[in-house]
Amino acid sequence: MPKLLTIDDSKTIRLILARAFKEYDCTMIEAANGDEGLKAAAEQKPDVILLDITMPQMDGIQMLTLLRERGDKTPVIMLTAEGGSTSVEKATHLGISDYISKPFQNEALVEKVQKVLPLARRAA
Repeated sequence: MPKLLTIDDSKTIRLILARAFKEYDCTMIEAANGDEGLKAAAEQKPDVILLDITMPQMDGIQMLTLLRERGDKTPVIMLTAEGGSTSVEKATHLGISDYISKPFQNEALVEKVQKVLPLARRAA
């Protein structure tokens, strides 16, 4: 079963992300910050990472840099409230698959993930 790792300091956003994918046959893994995210990525080997750019302690760019430095090529979709910013440019140079600006429509996010990782709907 595909695994999605969501890394966001907002519990509300992590809850919204979990709800967006509840109809799909996948496992959701949550991390509240970059340190937790790096640990979860190493232990859980997710198929896609949904990563917030703006977080305290270690932001999404720092986490993504460390992830790539250790050779992790997991597809990453950045979540940002700052579309078109230099952070998005930096993330693009680090090899993100895509990004989506907050607030986002769940359908738009699922669509972006589906481009990287086809997900099947859960059986009714």
